[in-house]
Parts: sequence; structure tokens; C-alpha cells
Amino acid sequence: MARVIRVAAAQMGPTALAEPRERTLARMIDLMEQAAAQGATLVVFPELAFTTFFPRWLLEGEALDRHFERAMPNPAVQPLFDRAQALGVGFYVGYAELTPDGQRFNSAITVGPDGSLLGLYRKVHLPGSVEPRPGARFQQLEKRYFEYGDLGFPAFRGPAAWHAPILGMLVCNDRRWPEGWRAYGLQGVELMLMGYNSAAYDPNGGSTEDAALRTFHSTLVAQANAYMNATWAVSVAKAGDEDGSALIGGSCIVDPNGVLVAQATTLADELLVADCDLDACRQGKEKMFNFAAHRRPQHYRRLVDQVGAVLPE
Repeated sequence: MARVIRVAAAQMGPTALAEPRERTLARMIDLMEQAAAQGATLVVFPELAFTTFFPRWLLEGEALDRHFERAMPNPAVQPLFDRAQALGVGFYVGYAELTPDGQRFNSAITVGPDGSLLGLYRKVHLPGSVEPRPGARFQQLEKRYFEYGDLGFPAFRGPAAWHAPILGMLVCNDRRWPEGWRAYGLQGVELMLMGYNSAAYDPNGGSTEDAALRTFHSTLVAQANAYMNATWAVSVAKAGDEDGSALIGGSCIVDPNGVLVAQATTLADELLVADCDLDACRQGKEKMFNFAAHRRPQHYRRLVDQVGAVLPE
């Protein structure tokens, strides 16, 4: 029996700082309903899907706290969960997590079609800085607002309704780092779910990166890492102009050979749908990237012992 799951990438257009939560939820539910109408049973939303990308702003107190979710679900987002369960659709969604003991993470969850929580992930590779850059119109303050993820890269099984795929999650900048992908690859990942909010300019200052180059990089890492770990990958943006700050689009669905199956063409709310044959992962996992046969971890010690580059003399 074929192990095919129909997946939808729900790209979202911009969400302004002042946009009411109810409007954002209505957009997400509309995308979910479109996906269900096309037969999708798993919908992937972006990073920080319920809010604007607030780390670009210097915020304190309630102005910051209102962007965090103290529980998931909670009354403000419950309509999305209720509609998903009524449609029999599961989803991945990114959000700002505030734990009961006061920790703050850039997180994502995957929810099954029955409404059950399948997995929680906390972003590991935080970009940006703790202190604002003097004179910059927009900041990248993820290191100020979030703690580094403390859960590692735990793969997990999806439900029988999805043919029990081995799932992994990443958030935004994590997709650029091969270590997370390989950690999931070593757990047999078959479907990687990722959301992002990536600036259409160099968010750390400088003028060497533009929207076209950053979109190219975003697509490149999804394709290359999907191939090198023989997994499907669904990479989903929040895109467009948020209060004068541009975000790239380029949401895509990539097969285990690294081939683009679908890619967004706008910077607005846009839905991509693809049938993902999970057994297509077997070719790469059993041949080129047969880890049991070909990996040589005795030569990889530097990868875990070292942070910065150490140059040869």
C-alpha cells in the first residue's frame, strides 16, 4: 500500500504590528479550509504565525508580552484548533512560547488530525543580537527575546492516518544549519516541517544580500538538505511588507531527491499542495545516504567539540 500524504504549505502574507489577532486567525483558517477542500490532511504554517515578526522591534513589558502564548492552545488561538479538528486536518505552526516558569522560546508544534499534540520543537539557532544595533531602522533581537531551544532535534511518529511518517521540525534559521537536518536524518526522518520569517535584506546590517539572493539561499538549503537526508521537506514563509520591513517568500515543497515539487510565486497568502510519497525516501536512505554503511563518525569529532573556526597554522 502506497504511503502517500497530501501536504499543504500555507504561506502567509504580511502581518502588521497592529493587526488584530482575530484577523490573523481568520486568514489561517481560510488557508486551512482551502487545503482541506483540496484533500490535504497536514497544513504547514510559518514561524511566529500568530503575530508580526516582533523581534525587529525594541519592545518591553506588555508591548512584548502580548506576542507570547502562555499555553498552546489558548483561547486566542482555539478557533484554529477547533476548525482543524472539525476538518480532520493536522498542522504545524510556529509561535512565541512563554512557559509557566517564565522561559521564552521561538517554538513550533505539530498537531494531529484528531487534535492531539504530536511534537514540540524549540528553535536552536537564534540569529541576531541581544542589544540593538545603533542607528538601525529595524533590529534582529531574537537573542534578546528568546532562549536557545533546549529540546534538541527529537523526531516523532505521525498518526496512522498519515501512514505513520517519521517527522521532524525546524524553525527558520535552523534550516540553514546542516547539523539539525543530520540529527533528524539519523532518526530516519521522512518529512521535515519548517516555518520561517526571513528578511529580504541582511537583518544584521550590510548591503551584500537582497531579496533574490536570500530567497535563493532559502530554497537551496531546503533542496540540498532534503537530498542529503533523503526526506521530504516543507518550508513555509511569512512574506511581504510588514510595516516597511520586507520578508522573502519562496515557500516550497521538496522531494527526497532535492527536487522542487511546488514553490510560491507571490508574497501574499498562498497555498501549495503536493502528494508526498513517503516511500520515495527509501532510495536515498538505502543507497547513497545509507548511513549504516557509509558514515565514519570517528572523523567527525570536530563537529561537536568546536564552535568557531580554528585555522591551520
